[in-house]
Amino acid sequence: MGASHEARNTGTGTPGAVREVDVVVVGAGQAGLSAAYHLRRTGFVPDRDFVVLDHAPRPGGAWQFRWPSLTYGKVHGMHALPGMELTDADPARPSSEVVAEYFDAYEHAFDLRVRRPVDVRAVREAGSGGDGGEGRGDGGSGHGRLLVETSAGVWSTRALINATGTWDRPFWPRYPGQETFRGRQLHTAQYPGPEAFAGLRVVVVGGGASGTQHLLEIAPYAASTTWVTRRPPVFREGPFDEDAGRSAVALVEERVRQGLPPRSVVSVTGLPLNDAVRRGLTDGVLDRLPMFDRITPDGVEWDSGPELEGGRRVDADVILWATGFRAAIDHLAPLRLRGPGGGIRMEGTRVAADPRIHLVGYGPSASTVGANRAGRAAVRDIRRLLADVPAVA
Repeated sequence: MGASHEARNTGTGTPGAVREVDVVVVGAGQAGLSAAYHLRRTGFVPDRDFVVLDHAPRPGGAWQFRWPSLTYGKVHGMHALPGMELTDADPARPSSEVVAEYFDAYEHAFDLRVRRPVDVRAVREAGSGGDGGEGRGDGGSGHGRLLVETSAGVWSTRALINATGTWDRPFWPRYPGQETFRGRQLHTAQYPGPEAFAGLRVVVVGGGASGTQHLLEIAPYAASTTWVTRRPPVFREGPFDEDAGRSAVALVEERVRQGLPPRSVVSVTGLPLNDAVRRGLTDGVLDRLPMFDRITPDGVEWDSGPELEGGRRVDADVILWATGFRAAIDHLAPLRLRGPGGGIRMEGTRVAADPRIHLVGYGPSASTVGANRAGRAAVRDIRRLLADVPAVA
C-alpha cells in the first residue's frame, strides 16, 4: 500500500479547479484524525466524499513539534485514537517520535489519505468575494456551500470540521518594558530543551503543566530559576483518568456555550502532583512569585503589593513564556463567527450560528479525550445535516 498511499497523500491538485466534497476536515491532529475515522466508519469515502487537509510536513499533529526532553512517560493524559490503541510505547522516547509514528500508522491503517502539506488560507461562503471581517456573530446561511481556499487549490464543501488546534498561535502577553529586555525571550512553542539554559538566569512565566515541566528540567542546568504566575497554582492528587477528563471537559464547555473565549482544560484540572513536582516543591524550584509589574533591560521588577512587600527585582538572561496558546482559526474570519463575547458560541462541537461548521479540538475538546469524543459527535451531527439539507452548487 505504501507507494500508492504516498501518492495520494500529497497536497497537489489541478491549479484553478474547484473540487467538490461533502466534508472538509482541516487539521490532522488527534481531533482531525478522530473525525476522519468516524467519517470513514459511517460510509464516507476519502477523496470522493471527504478530504483531510493538514499543513504540517508529516503525521503527528502538534506533537511532532514538541521538545525532545518531553518523553512519552511525561505526557499528561494521552488517550488513544478511536479504533486503534497505542501499545508498547517506550516511556523514555520523545513523545514527538512516539505519537508521530502512531498517527502515521493510524492514517495508513484506516486509509485516511491526508493531504499535506496544505495551508488553508480562508473559508468563505461560495460566491462571497470579500473577506467579510469578524464580529457579526450570525454565521452564514447554513444551507449553501463553503469554499475552502488553500495552497493546493479550492475545495467546495457542504460541511467543515475544523481541527486546527492551538499550536500555531502561541500567546505572548504584553508587559511594560518588554521591548527593552536585553536577554532572550522565547515561548514554549520554541523551547529547545534544558541544556540551552546552562549557566543562565531564567524567569519562567506560566502556571500550567508546560511551565512546571520547563522549570523542573531547567533548574539543574541554570544558574537560577524564578517561577512567576498570575494566580497561585493548584496541585491535584490522584490519577487523571477518563472520568476526570470528562469532568474537566464539562467545566470548560460552559464557556464556549456562552460564546466566551475558551480556557484550557488544564486550567480547570489543576497540576498533577507527582514525585517530580513534590521534589520541586521541597527543593524550592516551584516556589512561585506573583506576576511582575514590568520588564527591565536586565530582568523583571515588582512593586510593593499584598503578595510582595517592599517590591523586588530579579536579574535575568532569559524570559520563557509558558503562557499557552489560542485557537488557530484566523482562516475562518471571512465567516464572521465571533460574537460580542470574543469567542464563538458553540452547541457541542457545532457553531451555534452555522450548523455546517464544527470546531473540534476547540475549548472543551482541546484535550485528547475530548478530541476523540468531539470527532464522533461532529460526524454524527454532519450526517444528520447532510441528510436533511439537499446538495446545492
